[in-house]
Amino acid sequence: MAEQQYDAIVVGSGISGGWAAKELTQKGLKVLMLERGRNIEHIKDYVNANKEAWDYPHRGTRTQEMIKDYPVLKRDYPLNETNLDYWCSDKDSPYVETKRFDWFRGYHVGGRSLMWGRQSYRWSDLDFEANAKDGHGVDWPVRYKEIEPWYDYVEKFAGISGNRDGLAVLPDGQFLPAMDLTCVEKDVAARIKDIYKGARHLIIGRTANITVPHEGRPGCQFRNKCWLGCPFGGYFSTQSSTLPAAMATGNLTLRPWSIVTEIKYDKDKKRATGVMVLDAETNKTIEYKAKIIFVNASTLNSTWLLMNSATDVWEGGLGSSSDALGKNLMDHHLGIGAGGTVEGYEDKYTFGRRANGFYIPRFRNVGDDKRDYVRGFGYQGSGTRQGWKHDVAEFSIGGEFKDAMTEPGGWTVGMGGFGEMLPDPTNKVTLDKTVKDKWGLNVLNIDCELKDNEKKMRKDILADAQEMLEKAGVKNVQGREGDGTPGRGIHEMGTARMGRDPKTSVLNGNNQVWDAPNVFVTDGAFMASSSCVNPSLTYMAFTARAAEFAVNELKKGNL
Repeated sequence: MAEQQYDAIVVGSGISGGWAAKELTQKGLKVLMLERGRNIEHIKDYVNANKEAWDYPHRGTRTQEMIKDYPVLKRDYPLNETNLDYWCSDKDSPYVETKRFDWFRGYHVGGRSLMWGRQSYRWSDLDFEANAKDGHGVDWPVRYKEIEPWYDYVEKFAGISGNRDGLAVLPDGQFLPAMDLTCVEKDVAARIKDIYKGARHLIIGRTANITVPHEGRPGCQFRNKCWLGCPFGGYFSTQSSTLPAAMATGNLTLRPWSIVTEIKYDKDKKRATGVMVLDAETNKTIEYKAKIIFVNASTLNSTWLLMNSATDVWEGGLGSSSDALGKNLMDHHLGIGAGGTVEGYEDKYTFGRRANGFYIPRFRNVGDDKRDYVRGFGYQGSGTRQGWKHDVAEFSIGGEFKDAMTEPGGWTVGMGGFGEMLPDPTNKVTLDKTVKDKWGLNVLNIDCELKDNEKKMRKDILADAQEMLEKAGVKNVQGREGDGTPGRGIHEMGTARMGRDPKTSVLNGNNQVWDAPNVFVTDGAFMASSSCVNPSLTYMAFTARAAEFAVNELKKGNL
């Protein structure tokens, strides 16, 4: 069994793993980054980035064979012909559902940083103080002021475009020039602002798409093909941003096809010593040693790794002494909203294919507003003009049909809610001892569902969306209400939360495992609550902060 030594090991190469590698290497550490899946090289391996629908055998849609082979992925939009190999195989990597949870994963270098929605928002103290104020979960060990400079830091490098809107519920950031709202969105925004006396706002989305040249990247080309990989580096991903920065130091070793199965733990020193790796191609086992370990395998895989580590000391795994490991799984509940048509603007059209939309920040349970549930929700949506492929029932054949197809359709506006999910210990993951994956490893059992608070919130998400659009003059407004299945938001959070007390949390305020202070968890697993905004920017900020702390502690000899 081979053995190699590094200063630091980073498990996972997605958004947080890429940041960990960048920060640690730039601070002079020799770093090994381990990725369980294949390598995807920037530009060279974006094989579909320049294809159009007619370039695919089935026009980019799904086939019956795909539906059969991907029983989980078929539940929503990820199953399609354009980037199927970016998504984890349901056959190779199954999981068990005590209750339905749609777990959509990407096992390759870059992880879901290649496919993410890129919406990037800061938390406010409304979010960091929520647990303490309403008694759900445990109190966050940090507040906004402590994280604010780290938001600044990661935004400046990642490149976030947006407006400074001056909203307390949604702090402003270090933004590149914002994309434009469409003419219809501007009209609806003005009406909402007037009707609700400035208590509600429709703003352009804050997105990790760069609008001007930034950090050697030329900028977004308004192609809206982001999830195929962007050869222009138009959006933030591991491949376009953090990985090149880490590689430029000469301090990074990247090893794909490396499934980390265990963190090795010295119970006398109360420190981790390294990791065990199963080579996904050869099935050989390798041990790598390091002084510090950053666990960034994505929320549920990071929890799986902790559960499989130090079981000779704690039956439940490394970090389980508090009984919080695996519990309080959260996601954003969505699939509910409204849409309608907008009259006029026939002489207007959109510019390019904007890889963004509008955002309506949270307004419920803010200030004097009190509901029969706690926390709140926001909306993401867009106002667009239909394309040339609309169906004209009266002209189904002949010259009139051809003439009709030379004109775009009408304008529509639609939006969907993103609701906060409370931390609840009964929403949990455990190791399943009966089902194994392709490599003979035990898999996770997920037991998670929406509770009463989320169900009450969904009533407002639907009603408020319909009301705002109707009052803003949108016609033919129709509500839509999905089942809100957890996992669908692809924002898994919790299961190894941080806190102030080792008796009730897995991590301390610096993202260190209480029971192994040289192990840091900075992906979504550390989240003590979920807010209602997209979480990735917060992962970046906490990762950069934890990396600086880790290196300083290492220099002091404390790790």
